Amino acid sequence: MQNFLEKLDDLADIKNENALARMLERVAFIFMILMFVSAPHSIAATQIAWLTGMFAWFIRLFLKPRPRLVRTLLDVPLWIFFGWSVLSSVFSYDPLTSLDKLRNVALFLIFYYIVNVVRTKRAVVFLAFAMILSTMVSVVWTPIERIFGRGVEIIGVSAESPFTKALLINGDTLLKANGKKLKTPDDLLAEIQANELTKVDFYRPDFYYSVEVRRENLLGGASSLEKLGIADWKKSRNWRSAGFYGHYMTFAEVLQLIASLTFGLFIASLGGKFLTQKRWRGAEESQSAVSSQQSAENTVNKGQRTKDKGRWTLILGICLIGMAFALLLTVTRASQLAFLVSAFAIVLANGSRKMLLTLAAVILPVVLIGLIFLQQSRQVGFFDSSDASTTWRETVYREGFDLWTDNPRNFFLGVGMDSIKKYAKEWHLFDDGRLPMGHFHSTPLQLLVERGLPALLLWLWVLWIYARTLLRHSRFQNSNPKSKIQNPKLDNWRERGIILGSFGGLIGFFTSGLVHFNLGDAEVAMIFFMLMGLSISLVIQVSRFEIQDKFAIKKETN
Repeated sequence: MQNFLEKLDDLADIKNENALARMLERVAFIFMILMFVSAPHSIAATQIAWLTGMFAWFIRLFLKPRPRLVRTLLDVPLWIFFGWSVLSSVFSYDPLTSLDKLRNVALFLIFYYIVNVVRTKRAVVFLAFAMILSTMVSVVWTPIERIFGRGVEIIGVSAESPFTKALLINGDTLLKANGKKLKTPDDLLAEIQANELTKVDFYRPDFYYSVEVRRENLLGGASSLEKLGIADWKKSRNWRSAGFYGHYMTFAEVLQLIASLTFGLFIASLGGKFLTQKRWRGAEESQSAVSSQQSAENTVNKGQRTKDKGRWTLILGICLIGMAFALLLTVTRASQLAFLVSAFAIVLANGSRKMLLTLAAVILPVVLIGLIFLQQSRQVGFFDSSDASTTWRETVYREGFDLWTDNPRNFFLGVGMDSIKKYAKEWHLFDDGRLPMGHFHSTPLQLLVERGLPALLLWLWVLWIYARTLLRHSRFQNSNPKSKIQNPKLDNWRERGIILGSFGGLIGFFTSGLVHFNLGDAEVAMIFFMLMGLSISLVIQVSRFEIQDKFAIKKETN
């Protein structure tokens, strides 16, 4: 146990002499690890870990020696954005509902929890890889679940079948009867016979529905198939994968973010234009003379690092392929397109033209496979004006824009978060009630309608500062030939990869957010702020290293 605590203290840079303060710092870091491991699977476990760890960190702030709060360039836009959300909620058409919704807006506090608790670059790398490897549990389970199949897919439904009278059709997959999972028609028949009315949950691409089947409508016959009025059945293998979340869109958005992080690390492990051999030599020549013994040790260490790098490149490649396949099985077009945009953004930031051409050559057949799978699974094209989800969006986009521009109050302050749930009928939303109630399926539009124009501008400011910070601190932008950062002996591809992957995730998050309200999905928002916290924490650590390095060079020069 003592050995574990020593390693934990070293990783988290816990050196406090105050025993209680040291214990709280350990608790805060341990629950942060649990948060990153839980995030790809369960929002409940993630939030429990976050709130417990942040509570320990909050208590730690009141114990001496009191730590300094970390300040970042994102502080001003983030807090103004939150403040405006509070103001909009106070003046909402339904203030109580909107103020309660501020819990989701407060998820940005995850960012501050991370940047204040994570103090070393090693901790950043550890947490990033912990999240990636944890995600592989869901990724591996996704195709296995398809192999096993699920539910009861009905085939050959007769006109007299109780299913026909309940508006079920051929090809529907029956999943539950009165909340009980179905494995065979016998399970369903037993439940129907035991109840006058049976609530049946079923899947019909692309949505989940419920109907009621009456016992009195059962047919005569010897077998369950005859009584149910179907010719045959089978396990279904056609659905949109949802991981352990239970919703395919959430799973797709989470996969997009973590796959971007993985791709950034993978690209960084392959190398690129971050550090050219010419700049390496220039940096080495600027170093003071090194003893022959140190040179030999560096050669051995470099060989070991190269071997480790190659091993991790293979692991990351396997993880990336698995995540891309799982993302394909979600059949979520916006998230898939967002990941492609993210991948190109990462390669462009990496600065390798050859790698960009290679990526284009690899993606072309992948896109074709994805389009074929999409058409087979959902019976729609990638851009299909006849698709129900597309026409649904066209309707709510028009209604949302009209509601936002209806009067100056709505334009400036918005109608308030989730107030449409109370006033949808009065405002004639969702095709005057003919469409299922939801949200506006677009982060920019949702912000405009619920919180007004200033909220959207403030959120774009947050994203702009975040993107600019990542790009400015990317390693390939450091042009100081005397900086030790450019020395290949000190180069760390993992750190570059996290910066690249977080930048790509940001681009993908913004892209998919144009047609998904991903900022309002708590699971997705949490992972977005977790990656923001990791990458900005790394930027802070690298900046400190650069300052120390420049100070050392100046001292040697004098």
